[in-house]
Amino acid sequence: MKLWFLDASILLACEDPDDEYHSYARRLLAGSDPLATLDLAYYEVTNVAVCSWRDQSAALRLRERVSAVGTDGGLVRCDESLLASAATIAQEHNISVYDAAYVSAARLVDGRLVSCDVRDLVSQGLACVPSDAIP
Repeated sequence: MKLWFLDASILLACEDPDDEYHSYARRLLAGSDPLATLDLAYYEVTNVAVCSWRDQSAALRLRERVSAVGTDGGLVRCDESLLASAATIAQEHNISVYDAAYVSAARLVDGRLVSCDVRDLVSQGLACVPSDAIP
């Protein structure tokens, strides 16, 4: 089994039926392979649900989804070492430290990062889209 490391965009895509990766993200989360994410995902999904969608119910469902993923394959905590690695990755690839933190965490747990962020992560080979993670 392969460990799939999910960034916040995958968790958000599960909640958003208008997202082009919605069905793939839902299938990935329903699959049998272990899933993990970064503790930062709690903040990111809640921020989108509350500030962009103005949907407290979605915020709750998303936080529950992050918890479920954490229980499944693990929840990596941000710490000094991870953020130092993320800062290096961010500079090397000209991406945000937020995105680079997911890259760093996925590498830490020997997982494959899955993201809907084609521009910054997938195009540089740092992640795959959810359709590539579905057998």
